[in-house]
Amino acid sequence: MKSNNPVFARSEEFNRTSSNAYGNQTYPGGGSSYPGYGEAGTDPSTWGTGSPTQVDQGRMTVDSVVQKTAISVALVFVAAFATWWYVGDVSTSADLGQVYLLSMLGAGGAFLLSLVNSFKRVISPALVMAFALAEGVALGAISALFEAQYPGIVMSAVLGTFAAFIGTLAVYKFLDIKVGDKFRRGVIAGMFGMVGLGLLSLVLSLFGIQSPLYGSGPIGFLFALAGLVLGVFMLILDFDFVENGVAAGLPERESWRAAFGLTVSLVWIYTNLLRILAIMRGD
Repeated sequence: MKSNNPVFARSEEFNRTSSNAYGNQTYPGGGSSYPGYGEAGTDPSTWGTGSPTQVDQGRMTVDSVVQKTAISVALVFVAAFATWWYVGDVSTSADLGQVYLLSMLGAGGAFLLSLVNSFKRVISPALVMAFALAEGVALGAISALFEAQYPGIVMSAVLGTFAAFIGTLAVYKFLDIKVGDKFRRGVIAGMFGMVGLGLLSLVLSLFGIQSPLYGSGPIGFLFALAGLVLGVFMLILDFDFVENGVAAGLPERESWRAAFGLTVSLVWIYTNLLRILAIMRGD
């Protein structure tokens, strides 16, 4: 059950849940395989009732994922509101310069921390929370700019983001969606592709070249719409990791990895929704 998602692929416990050469299933709790039929330990008469010390403690659960995700998202909101309050009314060129500076600093810090969190074998709660704060700074500055241009757009994007989350979760559970390797690889390739195009557009803008991918024209709209769909697919990968992780009995700290992945997906959906709404309300 090895994941192709770079956020989850570094989890040793998750990737250790695989079949051995004899087809016996192993689990991270003890790393030992179930005995086959007729082997020692399969006779019910030899089974004991166990002891309290044998009960698994500190395993990842849906509740622990919800709690850690709530903390991460709350930190994003706190940092975003604080940044928005600090920026104030965006009306002058000086205000715009401050907004751009904060958005670049926040986005740059969040990008670096996301790389660290994605490829770190042992997830660090402190780094996940630091990522959430940095992302909140960037979102607060960007949201203040969009709200100044299109009043009410931020609330619409926030509500749309949570609607996308609830709708995707409902579809995932009720339709019993199964995530295959091709789907995983396709989503991850699309995510890295969009990140690469974003970095390329940023570099080109430094030389006065504006990419239509992030413009307000038809190409920009289609690119943002593709980003929104990709964000929904990223949520499906997150739900798949949580479901399989809970079933595999991952350590409780892996809840932070799931929270990080969910936060990234929600931010991804929000920013693309913000762009879509801005383009639709533009002249």
